[in-house]
Amino acid sequence: MKADGPVGWRAVLRRPIASLRLRLFAGTLVGVVAALLVAGLVLCDLFREQVSHQFDAGLRARLDQLTASFEVGADGRPLLVSEPADPRWRQPLSGLYWQIDGPRQAALLRSRSLWDTTLAVPADVAADGQVHVHETTGPGGLKVRVMERAVRSAEHPGPLWMLRVAQDTHEMDEAVSRFVGALLTSLVVLAVALLAAAVAQVAVGLAPLRSLQAAVTGLREGRLQRLDGEFPAELQPLIQDFNSVLDQNAQVVERARTQAGNLAHAIKTPLAVLANAAARPEAAPGELARLVEEQVEQARQQVNWHLARARAAASAGMPGLRTPVAPVVAGLVRVMSRVHAERALTIDPHVGTPLSFAGEEQDLQEMLGNLLDNACKWARTTVSIDVSAPAGPGPATLCLVVDDDGPGLPAQQHERMLARGARADEQRPGSGLGLAIVHDLARLYGGALRLSGSPRGGLRVQLDLPAI
Repeated sequence: MKADGPVGWRAVLRRPIASLRLRLFAGTLVGVVAALLVAGLVLCDLFREQVSHQFDAGLRARLDQLTASFEVGADGRPLLVSEPADPRWRQPLSGLYWQIDGPRQAALLRSRSLWDTTLAVPADVAADGQVHVHETTGPGGLKVRVMERAVRSAEHPGPLWMLRVAQDTHEMDEAVSRFVGALLTSLVVLAVALLAAAVAQVAVGLAPLRSLQAAVTGLREGRLQRLDGEFPAELQPLIQDFNSVLDQNAQVVERARTQAGNLAHAIKTPLAVLANAAARPEAAPGELARLVEEQVEQARQQVNWHLARARAAASAGMPGLRTPVAPVVAGLVRVMSRVHAERALTIDPHVGTPLSFAGEEQDLQEMLGNLLDNACKWARTTVSIDVSAPAGPGPATLCLVVDDDGPGLPAQQHERMLARGARADEQRPGSGLGLAIVHDLARLYGGALRLSGSPRGGLRVQLDLPAI
């Protein structure tokens, strides 16, 4: 890909590195280079400061020696009691120099090493005994460091004499250069060793990912059913979640197969009845039409029931599903009020603080709609629905209670009414699948459906579902 202009290159540079290996190596490279660069600068500065300190200490010792030998004669001229012992003072242009300036004349006395030159330093005013340091150009054009001290003679306290010693910095600069070269070589070798160790560390650290990749390949090729093996603790949550997804997918596939088989078996009977009726030429048209209508309705109920189970089986346990309860309850109350408008029923909803169902909205509508429709069919005047979230240990639970003031149901029939096709009154319209659908959907979501007597005199249905 070609990046046109600076904007294109900036976009390329901002693009994240796709390879995890390259990310780790790039991060290590930046860290190592930055750390060694800072360490090199600090070490060079410390070494230069130490060498400079030793250089100045040597100059000061020579200045002290020159000061101890300095006197002013009876004629008012400077003299040295003893010549400094270092032979370099007497060697021309040796790099080590001294000079004594008077109040009105420079270089009244100087070392033989200066030959025919003098030490030129910036003019400044120094107090008696105070030491100044200057860097200037000395004999031969070499850079020298000059240390000077202003003194007065005890015998002639009037004039101020300036004593100077100087040494060229060539040896000091050369020592610093040698140290910097050796340090740079050492840091480069250290950087290479650290980067090699980083490459090895990255390879060892990413080895479990190669094992994981091989395991996933085995899953894709059908050689494995789950991700099994020894993996680091940091990968265990990923492995567990991945295996949970595999288990859930396997359950969904198995449930889909079962639902398909059950659906095929359930509609066999209506189809057989229709086939037999079609084969009877003597059947009256009205009777045939009624029979077709009954069997088609039965087949439709069976299809709806199996579709609801299949949808719930696919949705149960899926992360991220959230359905607010209050809007679903309000919508169903409006629908039931219109469906049963001729009976003038009072439907009284009570929904607590904002609650959410951990599942599909269609499944909640299916379950709650069946319970409300069943209660409205049997109620005399009033149906109530209460939604709450009881506090307690364990996962959050949603409790939906539907009460009616109808005739109720004997306790010995409660369990039977949860079976598919069971009906309390064969004369009333219905397929007997309403409570069975709710019971099956609740179980698929890990919930429960319970029947009991209502304080209003009719039937109480309690539906427990996972909340979020």
